[in-house]
Amino acid sequence: MTGERSLAAVSSRGIDWTRSVPAERRALKRATYDDVLSAPENQVAEILDGELFLSPRPASRHSFACSRLARALAPFDEGQGGPGGWWILFEPELHFGEDVVVPDLGGWRRERMPVMQDVPFFSLAPDWVCEVLSPSTERIDRGRKLRIYAEAGVGQAWLVNPVERTLEVLRLRDGAWTIVAVCSGSGAVRVEPFDAIALALERLWVDSPASPDALR
Repeated sequence: MTGERSLAAVSSRGIDWTRSVPAERRALKRATYDDVLSAPENQVAEILDGELFLSPRPASRHSFACSRLARALAPFDEGQGGPGGWWILFEPELHFGEDVVVPDLGGWRRERMPVMQDVPFFSLAPDWVCEVLSPSTERIDRGRKLRIYAEAGVGQAWLVNPVERTLEVLRLRDGAWTIVAVCSGSGAVRVEPFDAIALALERLWVDSPASPDALR
């Protein structure tokens, strides 16, 4: 399905764009980066609106989709058999003010970041992020994290749901997310910002017969 639509107008999945009000913030101890550093190694630690969120490491279906997607996008990162021009990383840690967020994948155009930075985290917003949804994190991914990405100026985002076998493509316009495509099932699709190469969707789903190649 294609055609641009307002994310707020079409979603029925409980998107929460709200922030804690000042009175709530005073009642809660605001998390710091020390809390992130001291989090258990088997969990992903993020700070969203001053609150510490700990998520379990992803299950196999989630990891499979994320790994396959990264491989499919390799021609953009490595430039072999494709256009190049990107840095694409697994779980980059992003710092936007007091917020600390970790998308499943993040991508920077090399024209904005010519050299890969040797840093513990990135303060330069990616041009693209991808969240692979799971039942335990979907509300946060669609809510707080999308809002934080928008405020930081991330231009494009993908939401991959390996259970429903869907790929949602979002573009930031005038500070709000717009859905530009929703792809489902199998078959080859071309979606921004990586539409130079067709992506075989069935390669992302762990229980779907895979085609011989990730890209067609």
